[in-house]
Amino acid sequence: MVQEDAPPGRKFVLVVEDEPLLLLMAGDIVGDAGLEAILVPNADEAIRILESRDDISIVFTDVRMPGSMDGIRLAAAVRNRWPPIKLVVVSGHLTADADLPQGARFFRKPYASDEIISALRQLVA
Repeated sequence: MVQEDAPPGRKFVLVVEDEPLLLLMAGDIVGDAGLEAILVPNADEAIRILESRDDISIVFTDVRMPGSMDGIRLAAAVRNRWPPIKLVVVSGHLTADADLPQGARFFRKPYASDEIISALRQLVA
């Protein structure tokens, strides 16, 4: 888990994925990009984290997951409530990013780790 009193300058990525193995793999990718991952299994938990923290730089979410909203609705909620937060959306089911908020980056699963690492680094630069 992430320390609440993290040193200034650290960049946090909220990773939202309901498949445990994919959640851990995404967390590793975030770490490989030099960023700190906060791992949650659904959008409802993601919203709770976003409401309680002000240090999230990026939300990295899958589209299909259980709960009150999917990744598309989560991305829209983040853009509406926390406009400075960058968005990375992944899906093995969608083929286009037409429904995503402006500025969101879309990657089709299975994605290449190096592409995600590069995108994350660009988004926090």
